[in-house]
This record gives sequence, structure tokens and C-alpha cells, in this order.
Amino acid sequence: MRAFIFPGQGSQSVGMGKALAEASVHAREVFEEVDDALGQKLFQLMIDGPAEDLTLTENAQPAIMANAIATLRVLEREGNVALAAKADFVAGHSLGEYSALCAGGTFDLATTARLLKLRGQAMQAAVPVGEGAMAALLGADLEKAQAIAAAAADGQVCTVANDNDPSQVVISGHKEAIDRAIGLAKDHGAKRALLLPVSAPFHCPLMQPAADAMEKALGEARLAAPLVPLYCNVDAAPVVEADIIRTGLVRQVTGMVRWRESVLAMQEAGVDTFVEFGGKVLAPMVKRIAPDANATSIVTMDDIEALLKTL
Repeated sequence: MRAFIFPGQGSQSVGMGKALAEASVHAREVFEEVDDALGQKLFQLMIDGPAEDLTLTENAQPAIMANAIATLRVLEREGNVALAAKADFVAGHSLGEYSALCAGGTFDLATTARLLKLRGQAMQAAVPVGEGAMAALLGADLEKAQAIAAAAADGQVCTVANDNDPSQVVISGHKEAIDRAIGLAKDHGAKRALLLPVSAPFHCPLMQPAADAMEKALGEARLAAPLVPLYCNVDAAPVVEADIIRTGLVRQVTGMVRWRESVLAMQEAGVDTFVEFGGKVLAPMVKRIAPDANATSIVTMDDIEALLKTL
């Protein structure tokens, strides 16, 4: 069994999508449609930068999605591949969940782009710059990370944001609490703690204003049942009902991304092959979670052609 998976924020880089667009009209059509939906020259920003503008949450989120969907679209159109025939499940990390739902037909491309633009703006606006932070705890599992977060909170928000793999958990919350957690990390068994270069504390209760904004936007958006089940971040379980997907996307803004559990649950369901589109972040995580699984990252035309030989 096979899962198609889609990366989250942090996988953006200047130049992303350029070679793919030069090689395929189908990729160019995706980037043009996203530009039209947003009323901005996002693809030009993706190609030329500057990096600090591409890294802005409101730009990075739709850009990462566009790159992932363009990669998939080339596979589908030039390889005559139907997602539902080749994938048993879809999943994505944080914003990648929107990419997965676009791939599965729950949202059309323009709607996905507009939702992610709003999501990025709302997440950035939820907490004043400097008041929140995130840190990666390396060499710490979920239990250790939860203990570190609890010890550091001291009346402030400090919670696990991303359970990425057995050796990497990300915490999020008030800046002072995250600083305390970094200081406590080694005493609680973590090898290392790194402050992340992010502009807001994602996936924690401080994001409630953004969750409210997304609840309104998703309430007005049209959702169809996906072609294949989505393993959703907040429940690490498969869903196909549009209403449950909508609720999960709202909960995801303040809730923990249960990526490690999602991969294990997919493996338990019979998935032995994971294909990441548009990034090289999730496939290595999958290998750390499920060493026996096959995990590949599809970014270039060569990657797509190699994948076609295995499908």
C-alpha cells in the first residue's frame, strides 16, 4: 500500500519550482492558477526571492503547496497517473494537510491557495512579533518533550506543537517559557534544544485567533470528500467525511501535529511506501519512524520519471 505525503513550512527555498516549470506546461499551469487566485506574483517570488519575503508565513504556505501540487500534477498528466489508483491514503504535515486535500480533490487549487494565504496571515497576526517562539528538542521523544514543556510553563503557554519523529519534537508558546524550556532540556534528557527561526508560535493555544479565522473561512468553503482517506494531523487517523475534515483543520491550528503517530498508523494499516511531493523533509522523518518503509522524495523531473517506473 502507498501513501502520498506533502511537506509543511520550512521546506521553501528560493528557486523552488523553476526547473519543473521550465520542463512542463502542467507545472506552469499550477503556478499561474495560484498567482491568479491570490492576485500576486507568487511564482516570481518563489523563483527570484528575496528569501526573507518567501519565508513570510503568508507567502511560504501557498508557495509550498503550489510546488507540491505542481509536482503531483506533472506526474498525473505526463505519466497518465490517477491518484486514486496509485495512492491508498494522503497525509500532510501542518499546511501540507491542505496540499494533501487539494491532491485528493477536497479543495480545488484556487480555494487551497486562498485558504493558505489567509491561514498564514491569521497565524502571523495572532501573536505580536517577539511574544511567541518555537524550539526543536533533539534527542527527545514525546514523553520527554511534554515533561520539559510542563516544567517550563510556569503559568505561561508551553506545549508540544509537532511530534515529528522519535528523535525530534517541537515545542511552542510564550517566548519566555520557550527560553526556560531550552535551559531545562538537557536536564530532562534531551540532547539539544534549538530556538527555531519562525515568526509566530504555531500549533499552540496562542493561535486561537487564527483558529477562529479559519473556522469562519472553512465554514464558507466548499469541501468534497477526498478520493482517498486523509490521515489527519490532530487525530492521526483516517477521515473521509467533509465535516470532520473541516473541524480537524480548525483544531490543527492550535493542536499538536501528530506526524509520528500518523506514520505509524498508516504503516499499521498496511502502508509500506511513502511518496513525498515537493520537498525532502518528510521522507527522512518517515525512515526514522518506520525504518522498514520505503520513503522517497519527488522534486525534479528525474524523480518523477523514476517514480513512474515503480507505479
